[in-house]
Amino acid sequence: MRCGIARALEKMQVLNCSTKLLILEKMLKSHFPESLKVYGAVMNINRGNPFQKEVVVDSWPDFKAVITRRQKEAETDNLDHYTNAYAVFYKDVRAYQQLLEEHDVINWDQVFQIQGLQSELYDVSKAVANSKQLGVKLTSFKAVHFSPHSTLPDTSSLMSSPPQLTYLSVTDADLLNRTWSRGGNEQCLQYIKNLISCFPSVCVRDDKGNPVSWSLTDQFATMCHGYTLPEYRRKGYSRLVALTLARKLQSRGFPSQGNVLDDNLASISLLKSVHAEFLPCRFHRLILTPAAFSG
Repeated sequence: MRCGIARALEKMQVLNCSTKLLILEKMLKSHFPESLKVYGAVMNINRGNPFQKEVVVDSWPDFKAVITRRQKEAETDNLDHYTNAYAVFYKDVRAYQQLLEEHDVINWDQVFQIQGLQSELYDVSKAVANSKQLGVKLTSFKAVHFSPHSTLPDTSSLMSSPPQLTYLSVTDADLLNRTWSRGGNEQCLQYIKNLISCFPSVCVRDDKGNPVSWSLTDQFATMCHGYTLPEYRRKGYSRLVALTLARKLQSRGFPSQGNVLDDNLASISLLKSVHAEFLPCRFHRLILTPAAFSG
């Protein structure tokens, strides 16, 4: 692909050159931790792009705002906010607002989410969304990062007898959909199947081969849906799964990042016990709904 050309729509640019995308990946690294979500998405784009994403910048190479989004030609479900997801990083919040206001950067006619790790994200996104008659729901989390591979605690002594440690299959998706606090619908079921097919996962299975504890990775290279069935808790499975997935991501060059709600005390205690780093910024997920789909 000729790298001297970037597809332009008004002022913004869609980076469709592999060389520029690799340069962007390196540039984002210097803006951790606020750039982690966009960085994870760009890493996936640069490694086969299994989720059909693309990158929009306000300018190049001296960008002030970057948004990752679903490719325009990719098949979409207008009710699927799981897949219709944008990650945001900005150096100048005004540049981010201008990107939002530009024609054809965001598809405002579907239910979607915006996520990022910067404090102004909600207010700016909400102001533009409200002007377009979209409802906005914010959920805010503690953001965490696992230490580098060499310093992760040893997991070999967690179990008196080794559990069946493996990875998830798409046949497990129904169970994950039913147990995820964000799930329980057809869009989430398909999203989970896609995550399992595209990205690393870890699970513990019982002697019948059924998953009892698991975690998977999302489109932004974030560890998500860590869950253990109630009857299998307090056996060290959650710790084993989390550390194994963190190691797997790190072995592939990805940051091992995650999010946890403030009232999820059990998970916070687990993360502290394995010396995960709680980042100074918070993770914000906005779900935006057009009036046509509200209610």
